[in-house]
Amino acid sequence: MSTAMNFGTKSFKPRPPDKGAFPLDHFGECSAFKERFMECLRDSGYESSACRQRAMAYLECRMDRQLMANEPLEKLGFKDLIGEKSEAKPEK
Repeated sequence: MSTAMNFGTKSFKPRPPDKGAFPLDHFGECSAFKERFMECLRDSGYESSACRQRAMAYLECRMDRQLMANEPLEKLGFKDLIGEKSEAKPEK
């Protein structure tokens, strides 16, 4: 019975998320990218791997507008798409 009264022996210490907090997109600066991503998800039966290119574009928009910390896209799981992106850009 004395074990039930030991509430103070362990304390819970909250830990912040790994990537930290980021501001919401109050002005809708990246809403077009988000809508294209969501449309792709609906069209693909919510198969996220089919929409990775649009997810990458959305995250780039957020980073460009300081709505999230700048991270290399490789660290965000888009290493395999980086080569495709540079090939898709037309050369001047």
